[in-house]
Parts: sequence; C-alpha cells; structure tokens
Amino acid sequence: MSILEMKVPSPGESISEVEIATWLVSDGDYVEKDQAIAEVDSDKATLELPAEQSGIITLKAAEGDVVKVGQVVCLIDTSAERPAGSAAPAAETPKVEEEVAKLPKTEASSGKDEKQKEAPAPNPGPVSDSYAKGTPSPAAAKIMAENGVSGAKINGTGKDGRITKQDVVSAMAAGIPADAAQGWGGTRDQNREKMSMLRRKIAERLVSVKNETAMLTTFNEVDMKPIMDLRAKYKDQFAKFHDVNLGFMSFFTKAVTEALNLFPAVNAQIDGNEMVFHNYADVGIAVSSPKGLMVPVVRNAEQMSLAEIEKEIKRLAVKARDGKIAPEDMTGGTFTITNGGVFGSMMSTPIINPPQSAILGMHNIIERPVAIDGKVEIRPMMYLALSYDHRIIDGKESVSFLVKVKEMIENPERIIFGGKDPHAVLLGL
Repeated sequence: MSILEMKVPSPGESISEVEIATWLVSDGDYVEKDQAIAEVDSDKATLELPAEQSGIITLKAAEGDVVKVGQVVCLIDTSAERPAGSAAPAAETPKVEEEVAKLPKTEASSGKDEKQKEAPAPNPGPVSDSYAKGTPSPAAAKIMAENGVSGAKINGTGKDGRITKQDVVSAMAAGIPADAAQGWGGTRDQNREKMSMLRRKIAERLVSVKNETAMLTTFNEVDMKPIMDLRAKYKDQFAKFHDVNLGFMSFFTKAVTEALNLFPAVNAQIDGNEMVFHNYADVGIAVSSPKGLMVPVVRNAEQMSLAEIEKEIKRLAVKARDGKIAPEDMTGGTFTITNGGVFGSMMSTPIINPPQSAILGMHNIIERPVAIDGKVEIRPMMYLALSYDHRIIDGKESVSFLVKVKEMIENPERIIFGGKDPHAVLLGL
C-alpha cells in the first residue's frame, strides 16, 4: 500500500490558513489525478484543491474546518485500482470564447440593448455512480442553497443526469425562470449557516472603511446618448474585428484612466504618514459571482485600447463566475469601478475598496426629460457617484475628477485626446 499525504498548498503571500468550504468527493471515493476534490476559502478567494495522484481518498478534515497551510487534509491510496467499469473522467475545458452568453452580471455586460443569451450546456465534470437524475453534487447543492435556487428546472449534465456545479452556475448566468426559485414554505423554520472566510473578510474590510476613513460621496449625471450612438454604429464591426463585444465598461475605464492622470490624488492611497501616488492605473472591476462580490484588477489599464480592456474584463469575469479567480487577480488595484445599474440601481453610495482612496459607482440608464440647448428632450441618463477618502482627496479634486469623466463620456472623442477638446488640440491651444 502506497499512501500519499495531501497538504494544503499556499494560495498566496500572507495567507496562513484556509477553510474547507466543500468536499467535492466522499470518503472512500476513487479520485483521478488533477480531479478537483475540494473547494477551499481563503480571506481573498475560493480555490479548488486538485488531487495530486489517482487512488482511494480518505478525508482528514471536515467541511467548515479551518486548516493551516501545509496541514494534511486527506490521504490517497495510490496503489488502489480504479473500480471496474469506471472510466477516467474528461476534464472540463470551456473556452473563453464560448463563454460570452454565460457572463455574470458585471460591468462587462451593462447596457439596455444587451440581452443575455441562453448558455450552452457545459461539459460534465467528474461524477459518482451513486447519484440519481436531478441530484446535485455537494458543490452544486451549496451554491443552490446560497442563492435560493431550486433544481427543478436545472438540466443535469453529469453522469446519470446529476447536477454539477457548472450546471448551476450556467443556469444562473442564463437566468433562472421565476417558478424555478424556491418560494416561501409556510413554516417558521430558521436556517443558520456559517459565514465563509471570504465573506467574513469582506465584512471586516467594509466595517474598517467606515470606521477608518473620512468617506464622502459626490454625484453627477451623464448623458449616455453619444456613447450609445457610437456603440450602435460600430458594435458589429468591433465584434467582428476584435472578437469581443463592445460594452460601456471599456469607455468608462478609459475615461477613468485619463481623469486619474489629471487628478493623481484620486489614484493614490495613504500608508501611515505618507501618501503613495501611482504612476499607473490598475482598475478593479466589481464582479457579482456565485460566491459573492469580487473585484478582479485590470492591470495598466491606462495603456490599453478599448478592445484590450473588453477582452481582459471578459477573461476575469469568466474566471470569477467559474470560481477560478486567484488572489493575485484581485490584489494591487489603485481605483475601482462598480456598476449597480445592471441590477436596476438608480443611485447608491459605493464603499471604498481599501487601501484605495476612491471608487466610481455606475447606475441604471433611464430615459428622462432634460434641457438641451433650451429645449426639453428625452435622453438616456445615468447617475454617477464617486466615493472618496477626504483625508487625501479634496472636494475640488473629487468633483473635478467626476466632471472630467462626465465630459469624456458625453464626448467620446476626448478619450483619444487625453480628455482635451480635439479642436483645441488641433489648434495647439
């Protein structure tokens, strides 16, 4: 008998312990090499733990246990033979290019004229013979419970019709029918669930922001018609040429990077008694995933084209939706953009993502009557909100920053000229 001890690998720097969120296999199961056997939560992300070798697994930790990095969490008998009639499972390898219709509700999918399409059926993951049609795997059941989703109208693609984690994520991305959600049961029962390590860390960070910063929010509104007209004119050509859809998020990201260049304090942070100014713009994009809010970072966004920004947001959104986002994807941002508009929010005051000093909140696009050149016109309007730390950013800088973003969105050509009037640039003014 040859026994392999599987230890918890380090998910990243400064992380010393993780929590066993879900075992994807049962004690005594035969597992394949590189098969995902567990999901572990750190204070930064949820990661999958792959089997290091094939064999019979013996679990040494329970779900919910907090274990140290390097601690043994299971044993694998590598000398055990695969059960008769059990074939090696095919790995799930969804291509990013095939995932557009399944993106979660993020800034990448904002816009009134973008409708989510029905998600293609995912590849089945490794499953057990002991599950009947319609029975969710442990990981799938956990996500369904967290989001109040019933399995009645989720088609299981696992062996014998078992519902896999990917089935649930895909169904949620495509939109669960109303009658598929769990309703009131007519009881007075209560359910208690332990907060995940990631959720606890988010809670701690949000409370610390409110207690440790002088946070204020300034508002403005932007006429989205110029961007919407430009997008409607070129979106088909853009998608064909760049192999990615043209959304509003790339325009806002580019406008933000130009405004940050003009107002560097908005891109700075406080470190003790010092102010740290960044000569680059690493823009965090808030993403709603099945595991909760995540903020992957678009690195050096100031150097990217609109197409490059769209591709990077799409790549990060797919990773977040599939639970494959890594801690390094979410660290080091200098500014954050969040979009509550995709959920119907008209106005909000976003909370700063520490240690950053500011965050831009986008909201729903609503047609409203506005005065244009002395006449009342119906325009697609969006409220913008900038929350900022008043300790490092003055009111003049915050208001001017938001006005500059507004000017560039309402005059998209200014994005090309660093926020300046193209005619003034042409005339050398």
